[in-house]
Amino acid sequence: MSKKPKLLTMEGLCQAAQCLKVLAHPVRLRMVDILLQGEFPVHRIAELCELPPHQACEHLRLMQGHSLLASERKGRTVYYRVANPSLPGIMECIRKNCVERGA
Repeated sequence: MSKKPKLLTMEGLCQAAQCLKVLAHPVRLRMVDILLQGEFPVHRIAELCELPPHQACEHLRLMQGHSLLASERKGRTVYYRVANPSLPGIMECIRKNCVERGA
């Protein structure tokens, strides 16, 4: 008789799918990669992603709206940082299984 497999809940899988949908864009993955190195102002993130600031803001706000990032205004400048503790592990998985393997 075979054992019943231990499965993730559908609620958990739906949350994971939503997170992965939000991250499923090369620019957003680059932004997370940048922000895993520390807090950065929008203009610097835009520069590193080779985007105009208004496009960078759209991506950043989307990720913030899904609780992946947090922001703080300091004077006239908005700084972003990683807010979701799962992001380092997700990026490490991508690095090991998708980028380094050439998948």
